[in-house]
Amino acid sequence: MAFYDFAKGVVKVIFKPLYRVEVIGLEHFPKEGGVLLCSNHISNLDPPTVGMSAPRPVHFMAKAELFQKGATKKLMNAINAFPVKRGMSDREALRNGLKLLKEDKVVGLFPEGTRSLTGELGKGLAGAGFFALRSNAHILPCAVIGPYKPFKKQKIVFGKPIDFTEIRKNKTPADVATEVIMSEIQKLLDEHSR
Repeated sequence: MAFYDFAKGVVKVIFKPLYRVEVIGLEHFPKEGGVLLCSNHISNLDPPTVGMSAPRPVHFMAKAELFQKGATKKLMNAINAFPVKRGMSDREALRNGLKLLKEDKVVGLFPEGTRSLTGELGKGLAGAGFFALRSNAHILPCAVIGPYKPFKKQKIVFGKPIDFTEIRKNKTPADVATEVIMSEIQKLLDEHSR
C-alpha cells in the first residue's frame, strides 16, 4: 500500500494543477464495504485521475498486455491493478474482482471496455453487471468530464450509489444490469457537462 499512496501523491501533485481537476460528490463515496466504481472512459489518463480522486485505494481492472513485461507488470501490481483479457470471458479476472469486492475493497471498472473516441458514452459490457449482481458491493457511478488539456478544467464526478436491491432480487440479466449502471453514468455526464 505504501507505493500506491506514494504514486497517488505524485499523480495528485502533477495532475491537480495541470488539469485543474475538480472532484465532485466525494460525500457519495461509501466509507466502508465493497465498492464497484464504474466510470466512462475517454483517455489513458482516466485510471490515475479517478484513482487519485477516490478517497479509498482503487483496484483497477487493466488489460492483460500491461502485465506481460517486467517493468509494467511490477508497476501494475504495485498500484493494485489486476489483469483482464479483452474480447473474451476471462473467468480469472471475474474471480479476482469478486474476491476483492467480498474483501470490502474498491474495484474500478470502465464498463465500455475501451476508450470512447468521440467522448460519447458507449455501450457497457456485461462484466459490470456481473460484478454488481454477484456481489453485495455498493455500485458507484462516476463521470470523467473534460479534455485533459493543460489548464482546462477536468471534472471527476462521483454519483450516489445505485440501489441494486430489486435488480439483484429479480435475477436481472447481467447486460440489463450494466445498462442501469450506464444510464446513471450518462445522467452524471448530462448534469455536469454544462
